[in-house]
Amino acid sequence: MIKHYLSLTKPGIIFGNLISVAGGFFLASQGSVDFTLLLATVVGIALVIASGCAFNNYIDRDIDRLMERTQDRVLVQGLVSPGATLIFATLLGLAGFGVLYVGTTPTALLFAAIGFAIYVGAYSLYLKRHSEYGTLIGSLSGAAPPVVGYCAVSNEFDLGALTLLLIFCLWQMPHSYAIAIFRFKDYRAAAIPVLPVIRGVKTAKHYIAGYIVAFLAATLLLSFAGYAGYGYFIVAAAMGGYWLYMALAGYRTTNDEAWAKKVFIFSIFTITALSVMMAIDFQLPGTPVLWTSLR
Repeated sequence: MIKHYLSLTKPGIIFGNLISVAGGFFLASQGSVDFTLLLATVVGIALVIASGCAFNNYIDRDIDRLMERTQDRVLVQGLVSPGATLIFATLLGLAGFGVLYVGTTPTALLFAAIGFAIYVGAYSLYLKRHSEYGTLIGSLSGAAPPVVGYCAVSNEFDLGALTLLLIFCLWQMPHSYAIAIFRFKDYRAAAIPVLPVIRGVKTAKHYIAGYIVAFLAATLLLSFAGYAGYGYFIVAAAMGGYWLYMALAGYRTTNDEAWAKKVFIFSIFTITALSVMMAIDFQLPGTPVLWTSLR
């Protein structure tokens, strides 16, 4: 029974988001880490994400029956009741926001609430089913965790927080479009209006390449603005550049599904590497920014 409730929270999504939370937290900490604050931030946002995922499972239980990759979810299989899921999701949310309220900062709490509202309210309840722009709006919720981590330390939404928001929003788009391409039949069967289904795979390839270019520029901005160092810059340039190379290979491929899977998998490696590097290669106050050094 415990494992059924655990599956409602989508542990893989929680773990991936916590890596980005840590990246934002350590970036803002600049080597001076408050471990009590870190624990409160990690536990609080993990519970909020778990709540959002459980609510998403409840909302999507009808379309999950129609998609091959989601037909084995516990609500579809009847292993957990919808009512119990709602109670579980609500308790997780109350606990998560409570921890963030008591143990972090008002700004961190605000962005956690915004991300939660967008994911559960705007995206899951409406946009996912009714608009091709659901992916774009939903990307804001996916970008909230690193901003929460950053703002838990800084308690302000500055250029660093804005850059993190841009990086993770822009990353979400090609990542999500790649999923929609190799899961094309699932999305079409459930009548979910993602870009590849609405406008075609060829158009989606253009968007994937364009978003990766913008993503690459945003990642490098973190160094140019003086928040991250040379090591981060090199890794960001290498990972983003190769991800773009993989995206452009889509114009020559004869197997869109296999290509999209590769783009998707590398997207995870890319954002993980960036999160790790921004956590360990931050800029200390007074250090010359990259732009100044290159002049």
